[in-house]
Amino acid sequence: MPRKHRVQPQSPVAGEIGTVRKSWKNRFSVALAYPNTYGVGMSSLGFQSVYRLFNNLEHVVCERVFAPEDGRLPLRTLESGRRPAEADLLAFSVSFENDYPNLLAMISKSGLPLRAEDRKENDPLVAAGGVACMLNPEPIAPFVDVFLVGEAEQMINALVDAAAEGGSRRRRLLRIAQQVPGAYVPSFYRVRHHRDGTLAAFEPTEAVPSIIRRAYAPDVAGFSTCSAVIAPETAFAGRFLIEVSRGCPHGCRFCSAGFIYRPPRFRPLQHLEADLRRGADQTGRIGLVGAAVSDLPGLDELCRSIEGTDLQISFSSLRADALTPALISTLAKSGVKTATLAPDAGSQRLRDVINKGIDEETVLAAAEALVAAGILNLKLYFMVGLPTETTDDIEAIVTLCKRIKHRFLSSSRARGRIGAITVSVNSFVPKPFTPFQWAAMEEVPRLKQKLRTVKDGLRQVANVRVHADVPRWAAVQGLLARGDRRVAEILALVHDEGGNWPRALKMSPINPDFYLLRDRKAAERFPWDFIDHGVRRAFLLREYRRALCGEPSAPCCIGQCTACGVCPKNASM
Repeated sequence: MPRKHRVQPQSPVAGEIGTVRKSWKNRFSVALAYPNTYGVGMSSLGFQSVYRLFNNLEHVVCERVFAPEDGRLPLRTLESGRRPAEADLLAFSVSFENDYPNLLAMISKSGLPLRAEDRKENDPLVAAGGVACMLNPEPIAPFVDVFLVGEAEQMINALVDAAAEGGSRRRRLLRIAQQVPGAYVPSFYRVRHHRDGTLAAFEPTEAVPSIIRRAYAPDVAGFSTCSAVIAPETAFAGRFLIEVSRGCPHGCRFCSAGFIYRPPRFRPLQHLEADLRRGADQTGRIGLVGAAVSDLPGLDELCRSIEGTDLQISFSSLRADALTPALISTLAKSGVKTATLAPDAGSQRLRDVINKGIDEETVLAAAEALVAAGILNLKLYFMVGLPTETTDDIEAIVTLCKRIKHRFLSSSRARGRIGAITVSVNSFVPKPFTPFQWAAMEEVPRLKQKLRTVKDGLRQVANVRVHADVPRWAAVQGLLARGDRRVAEILALVHDEGGNWPRALKMSPINPDFYLLRDRKAAERFPWDFIDHGVRRAFLLREYRRALCGEPSAPCCIGQCTACGVCPKNASM
């Protein structure tokens, strides 16, 4: 008699729009996992897109699974309450390195051996994709059977075909490694190190590619990326999300998304207008998503197209130098109460170092215009610990915030209401595939001191609140972002010690400072160098050297140059 499965108690599925339910009979089954809670996972448009792509295949059933709010609860899929180990494929979507411990915990809670080498023939294959895996999968390589490096639209059909064909576990993995674009099977590669601990070699042991080239969609106009499920219990509660672009042309030197998604690609207005109509049929709240939403050609026209409707529009990212009257009007009419600006650094010198491409007057004018339009609350993003940073640069954050407050106050008084400014300050973490991948990370005590300087400088400023990250967790992120396979042993200890990082680090013979506090030599081989995102290493190194000299670079000229190596020599607009 078939076993009955029930949806978990208090499941949020009841409040969703768009949930997909299919029979598992005679279908390839996927447990799609996000290594964090439901509210975090369902706020990820990438996770939702993968859910749709799998379920668009008639012969596939895909159900979601999340880390339980209460760690003691059993791990079950959301749609039918099945154990993830019952699926043919357990696929993780990983956006953030700090979720790696959750990934290990979910593998273990699924009833699977933690390490890939210990899994049995009938165990599901464990796959992982997402931005974190596109940057550096090595710290979790021993726990994952196959990584998917690139954009899901280019990989999922081939992955299902290769995995569902049958054969032994090893045979299926070899087929995936050979046939699926962007597939990386760690067990088919050997790693060797020099005596000083740096990477000496990364070599395939089977007939698989020595370089993993990202799977990449050259034209995003051929498909839409929108919310598959409208969920009430998320950061974007009840909002229909629409991806308007991939990549960013500005080349901020700290931002990995600006390099691994090159060249920037924008969706045509007529496609976005169709997506808006589809979203309006389900909800009156729309979120436009992308690393460079305000760079969308024709954005003002898109804003004007929704005038006179009841739609409420929000934007995931806006640059201070792109806030047009039409865009600000749309924000105000949509009832937006808080706008976000990211100067990232307080001084112009340091903004040139990171290639931010905006000046102080632009930031001040943007703040003034937003408040004048009735958007009374501002959120400002800054970083500390950036390369070449000085005490003067830290104090410049305080000074800039005070100047923004002055403009903000003048505009607010004219409207008879005064809002609040929230200053969010985060520790800089050097990321792979950016010009700063050669840079050392600031030591935790020094980061704490810099954060204290900002907090103390703004403590007595009315209507200004400062939120700062925790530097020791930023250091953990840096370790996981820049580590090699040896860091997996630290993760395994963290898992064994119930998430106790200090105890695990004391027990481990591996020194995290090796990964965090070293400036890299120009020719050093990185753990992630076997991945090819199309951007030349020489270009990134040249950008790093320009940064150290405080020299900004021009934004990406899409299709008009070959500087970074992504666009072919015969490219044209």
